[in-house]
Amino acid sequence: MTELTQEIRRLKQQRNAVILAHNYQIDEVQAIADYVGDSFYLSRQAATLACDVIVFCGVYFMAETAKLLSPDKTVLLPEADAGCPLADTITAEDVRELKRLYPGVPVVCYINSSAEVKAESDICCTSSNAVRIIRSLPDRQVIFIPDGHLGDYVAKQVPDKKLILWQGSCVTHAKVKPDDVLKARQRHPEAKILVHPECSPEVVALADFAGSTSEIIHYAENSADKTYLIGTEAGVLCQLKTSRPDKEFFLLHAGLYCPNMKKTRLQSIYQALLDDQYSMKLDERTAKQATRTLRKMLEMV
Repeated sequence: MTELTQEIRRLKQQRNAVILAHNYQIDEVQAIADYVGDSFYLSRQAATLACDVIVFCGVYFMAETAKLLSPDKTVLLPEADAGCPLADTITAEDVRELKRLYPGVPVVCYINSSAEVKAESDICCTSSNAVRIIRSLPDRQVIFIPDGHLGDYVAKQVPDKKLILWQGSCVTHAKVKPDDVLKARQRHPEAKILVHPECSPEVVALADFAGSTSEIIHYAENSADKTYLIGTEAGVLCQLKTSRPDKEFFLLHAGLYCPNMKKTRLQSIYQALLDDQYSMKLDERTAKQATRTLRKMLEMV
């Protein structure tokens, strides 16, 4: 154990803190975290943990979500500029304009969105429960924001609904092209291809399985196949290679690295715990409305 790791653990105990890390974080950050998972799992943990401080190793909207669900706790984001280009594709004013264009149509926002966007929406969802959330709504028309690729995937699973899609996308998942899948299939004809529904519809159509980060991990860990081509952020390989060293895992595209997710280092976790770097603050009105949107999701799942 390094001196830095020892110091982080000492500060964590001293401050009654927990460290949450998304699956896309670098290996050493995942290794020191108390909980590692996708956005849905971590959002639920944030709501129930008995602690004073949460260090969220992820991107800005994730730390915001943790603060919304744990308003009395100190929530720290180790890297202040760890953002999300997908979340940045839509603003609260964009949502208000959509509601003016489609009066009375409910707005479902993907958890990969800002607190301000959540505050203007009716209910939140994640990639693992989006189909369930949309299917449960009584309305035939639904506005789905901001990921158009995920929205297209959901629309295909729930054909009796008409989804009005915002055409945002994850720049990392969008790197995977159909040609990458076809070439990878030629190199590894025995492999199962597992992709995230944030990939383009054309890529999803060529895959053997599409699902959230946790669903991809579960599939790869538990199915009988021995070789997998992974179409999501490279950070998932940390858990997969640890839990199933008997299997082989390859990325569908060499560029499946989210630069924002890779910013967090052990040093920034240490600084966060030492100096309250960077503590999440939300205005009361936005927090109240965004929390309502998140709580609706948690009540339904």
